[in-house]
Amino acid sequence: MSLKNPKNWRFTWETQSQSPNLKLFLFNSKSKPSIHHLQAQLNLSKSHLLVTFIENEETDEVSIRVPIPRVLIDPESPVNVKASDDHIEVKLVLLLPVDHPLVSTFDLLNLSDERESNEDLDLLKPLVMDSDLKSLSSMDGVHFYCRSCSNRLTRSPLKQFEEMPSVNWTEMADNWFGGCCCSFGGASEKLVNRYAHAYACPMGVCMLNSTAVTLCSDDLARCKFSEKHVIQKYKPEQEFGDESLSEEAMGGRVPRCDSQCGVIHGVNGKSGSSCSNLENFGENVKFKVAEEKTNNSRLSSVLPASDLSEKVVPGAVCCDSVSHTQVYTGEVGIHDVSGPSLEDQKTTKTMELRINQRSFLNGFLGDAFIARSYNLSTDIEWKQFVCPQCSSLIGAYPCANGDMPVDDGVRLFKCYISTSLPVGGSADLFRKYSLQRMFTSQLVESAKDELSFRTVVRDLRTKSPMLQIVLVNPNSWCCSGDCLDTESNTDSVLKLDLHPVIKVLFSDCSSYTKSQLRVLEDWVTKNLADEVFMLAHLIDELIETIKSAKVEFPSSCTFLQGLSFASMPR
Repeated sequence: MSLKNPKNWRFTWETQSQSPNLKLFLFNSKSKPSIHHLQAQLNLSKSHLLVTFIENEETDEVSIRVPIPRVLIDPESPVNVKASDDHIEVKLVLLLPVDHPLVSTFDLLNLSDERESNEDLDLLKPLVMDSDLKSLSSMDGVHFYCRSCSNRLTRSPLKQFEEMPSVNWTEMADNWFGGCCCSFGGASEKLVNRYAHAYACPMGVCMLNSTAVTLCSDDLARCKFSEKHVIQKYKPEQEFGDESLSEEAMGGRVPRCDSQCGVIHGVNGKSGSSCSNLENFGENVKFKVAEEKTNNSRLSSVLPASDLSEKVVPGAVCCDSVSHTQVYTGEVGIHDVSGPSLEDQKTTKTMELRINQRSFLNGFLGDAFIARSYNLSTDIEWKQFVCPQCSSLIGAYPCANGDMPVDDGVRLFKCYISTSLPVGGSADLFRKYSLQRMFTSQLVESAKDELSFRTVVRDLRTKSPMLQIVLVNPNSWCCSGDCLDTESNTDSVLKLDLHPVIKVLFSDCSSYTKSQLRVLEDWVTKNLADEVFMLAHLIDELIETIKSAKVEFPSSCTFLQGLSFASMPR
């Protein structure tokens, strides 16, 4: 006999981490009945709760069966039940909290069906980049597929996987070498310079972070950019003006390779230091770059890793005026720099660096899934990357002065791609990723690091606020579904598992008026709310999925302080 839903009644089970209580919300999704003679009876042998009541004192008795999730309930504790304005609330007592290790072991022993086991375990596993890196590296070769249409995205199997460099590289460099040009600024500059070269996307290499994979555009099938092979030409008379330390490091000291002709060009630039009195201190450092052979190997760094230990100026040496001279001889460019001392400089390094890549030094390093204000750059525009077959959004790539990717790399979001066919199968390493889980993972991590539970999500392009969100509880567990009538076969009762979620208050700001936006900006300033930036398409999809989760609770429990209440998978 089919499982019937008596008069559109729905249920939601909810509990908190380390809490011994299990709460049930029972409500009618179509009406607001008046409940009388309410009773609840627990049947642990059949794994269900029987709730009986009379609606409006004129109808017959209504009996509803609610499946009980797989938890350890205390059978000797009483069942507390009460009728609220628009729902019925039931409280049960647990022997152990739902996140207790013994309960997890109990769940594993009771997962009989293989597919059900995979799905349930995936929801319990955290999104950890290290495990993805190990799993992908252990495979002979990996293709990526569009999750919407199963179209293969890669030309050939990828076999080399590496971790994406940290987006907090500037802070790390300053903390390690010091942020002052009078001490270890030279070493910090070298690290910045090398990082820009390391942050390249060589063919055949896949770089991973927590939310995306970065591939060279040449590794993607049917991947076309209108200006892919156009490289900005160097103009000898071009001056960049006073820039910051990192821009000076790239603009004044890094040669550039024209991939069309194989000629290395020097790039002129001015020192950005505000210090003085270094006219008599320093030595000429030559960068001699030979013509690069065409191959698919990883781009070389400016200096080898061992050069990080080079001696730097021991005293309080500053720089005010730095002279730059450039000599071009045939197909080899030599860039002479008179500046701070860098002893024992190694020469003859093969390298390729587009002039547009200097934007990365003060720009955004990451995957455009979630950005922060200190990662943004006016020089870089993030554009959506869609599947060439179904045109579904699957990633993004950074551009400067056109459609050409700055680093020739395309970021594919894990929630939109698969590592095998069928999509979502047991061999798909990214099956546990979803837009909501990726967002909540970043949200909870930010709350721990920044100690901020209030967030405003802004459009990455327009910087306009699109979503206001407040993290209420990061450690909740819940499940929901339709109730059953008493005529259904008791053996057909659904097996339920509580899934980890976060509870949030949110508001869709995309249609706010000017006055509402002013109030929101005041709220951001007053509460020191965290500000993040996402692609508009991602925000729209995120808002839609959050709104759809409101049906899991009665209407009286979905609003608080002018914000809507919902849960999101963790």
